[in-house]
Amino acid sequence: MKPTYKPPFSKFVKKSHKPMQLAIEDAVGEVCDNPEIGEAKVGDLAGIWVHKFKFNRQEYLIAYRPPAPEALCQGVDIELLIIDFYQVGSHENFYDELKRYLKSEG
Repeated sequence: MKPTYKPPFSKFVKKSHKPMQLAIEDAVGEVCDNPEIGEAKVGDLAGIWVHKFKFNRQEYLIAYRPPAPEALCQGVDIELLIIDFYQVGSHENFYDELKRYLKSEG
């Protein structure tokens, strides 16, 4: 699957130091290999999944939207499917910032 990165995700990665960038890259690879690795959110964040990973004994979260299940069922070539990565960061204010971004995006 092909990842696409939204501005909050790209900004966090760009500001991070190299080992953190590599850890995020590994986590993105895990999600691309198995989009159901994360936890599906409900309510305001319906459709968003969150995958947790650890770096230097700190837990980080990655918010993403996997391809629609019907795309997987219709036999679409898996290389053509896109996963949108919205945000990465520590738990503090993560969900508030994610909701704010999704609301501004429409």
